[in-house]
Amino acid sequence: MPSPYRVIFAAPGTRSFSLAGFIGRFPLSMMGIGVVTMVSQLTDRYGLAGALSATIALSAAVIGPQVSRLVDRYGQRRILRPATLVTLSAATGLLLSASFSAPDWTLFLFSAFIGFTPSVGSMTRARWATIYRDTPHLHTAYSLESVIDEVCFIFGPIISIGLSTVWFPAAGPLLAAVFLAVGVFWLTSQRATEPVPHPRAHQTRGSALRSPGLQVLVATFVATGAIFGSVDVVTVAFADEQGRKALSSVVLALYAAGSCLAGVLFGLMRFSGEAPRRWLVGVVGMGVSMVPLQLVDGLAPLSAALFVAGLAIAPTMITTMALVEKHVPRAQLTEGMTWVSTGLAVGIALGSSASGWVIDAADAGAGYAVSGASGALAVVVGLLGYRRLARPALPSAPLVGSDQQEEHHPA
Repeated sequence: MPSPYRVIFAAPGTRSFSLAGFIGRFPLSMMGIGVVTMVSQLTDRYGLAGALSATIALSAAVIGPQVSRLVDRYGQRRILRPATLVTLSAATGLLLSASFSAPDWTLFLFSAFIGFTPSVGSMTRARWATIYRDTPHLHTAYSLESVIDEVCFIFGPIISIGLSTVWFPAAGPLLAAVFLAVGVFWLTSQRATEPVPHPRAHQTRGSALRSPGLQVLVATFVATGAIFGSVDVVTVAFADEQGRKALSSVVLALYAAGSCLAGVLFGLMRFSGEAPRRWLVGVVGMGVSMVPLQLVDGLAPLSAALFVAGLAIAPTMITTMALVEKHVPRAQLTEGMTWVSTGLAVGIALGSSASGWVIDAADAGAGYAVSGASGALAVVVGLLGYRRLARPALPSAPLVGSDQQEEHHPA
C-alpha cells in the first residue's frame, strides 16, 4: 500500500510548489530569532532585541491578513511579489542600521515594514485545498505542511543563530531574506496550481474574521504564539547564562523535532471523531507541557522538556487548519488561514517582548514563567470557545461568478 504522503504528490505541480513553499517558509523561523541574536550580539540588550522581534511580529499581524485578503481577490503572483520586495527593502535597512549603530527608532521603523512578509504556508495550503478539497488526502497534505513548518523550525534557528554567532551578527537575518526571495518568486512562477482569485465574491463579504469559529481559533493562537515567542527568547538567554549560547539553536531544534515527529505520525492516521475535540486536547497538551519548564536547571533537562512539549504542536496546528476550512468561505480561505498565523504573530510579539523584559529585570529562568502563563491562557480560551467550534460549520456558499472558474483536480 503506497504511503499517503506519496499519493498526494500524484497531482501535477505539487512537488514544485511544495518545495518552493519549503524554502520560502524558512524566514518564519529565522528572521525573528536572527534579529534577537544579532541585536543581543551587537548591544547586549535583550529587552531591545525582544521588542524588535515583537515589532516584526505585530506588523505581520496587522499587514499579513490584508496581504492575504488581496491574494484571495487578485491572485498570489500579483500580490506576493511586490509585498516581498517591500519586505526585502525593510530587512536591508534593519541590518544596515543595526550594524552601523543607528538610533533605536530606525531599527523599529524598518522592523515594522518587515510585516509585509507573505504567509507562505497559507499560500501552499490554499493550493493543496484547491486540489484535494473534500477528500481524505487534504488531511495528509495539511499534515505534510505542518511537518514542513517544523523542519523549518528545526533547522532555521540552528542556521540563523549559528551564522550570527560564528560568522557575523547580521548573517542569520540576511540569509532569511534570501530564502524569502527565492521561495516567493519561485512559488509565484507556478501558475498552474495557483488558486483562482475571486474578486467579485469579496464585494459582498466582509473579513473572514467575522466567523465565530475563526475568532476562537485566532484568540487561542494568540496565547499559543506567546508560548512560542517566549520559549525562543528565553531559551537563547538561558543558554547564554550557561555559557553555551550557540547551543540554544540545538535546544530549540529539539522542540521543533518533537512537533515534526508527531506531525508525521498524525498524517498517517485517519480519524472518525469530532475535530474540535481533538483540537481542544491538543491545546490542553500544549498548556500542560509548559509546567516542567519552570523546574529545569540545565540545558539537558530543558532539551528533554521541550522535545516532549513539541509533541502537541503539529497535531494541533493540523486540526486548526482543517477547522479553518470548515468555518470560512472558500473565497476567503487564504485570509482565514493567515488570520490564524496572525494570532500566532501577535502572541509571539507579546511573548518575546514580555519575556525579554523579565530576563532583563530578573534572569533567564524567570522568563519561562511567561511561557507557563501563556499556556494556561491558551487552555482557558480554548475551553471557553469550544462550543463555537463544536457547532456545525457554515456550509461553503457558492462563489459569486466563479462556477466556471473553479478548477478541480482528480484526487
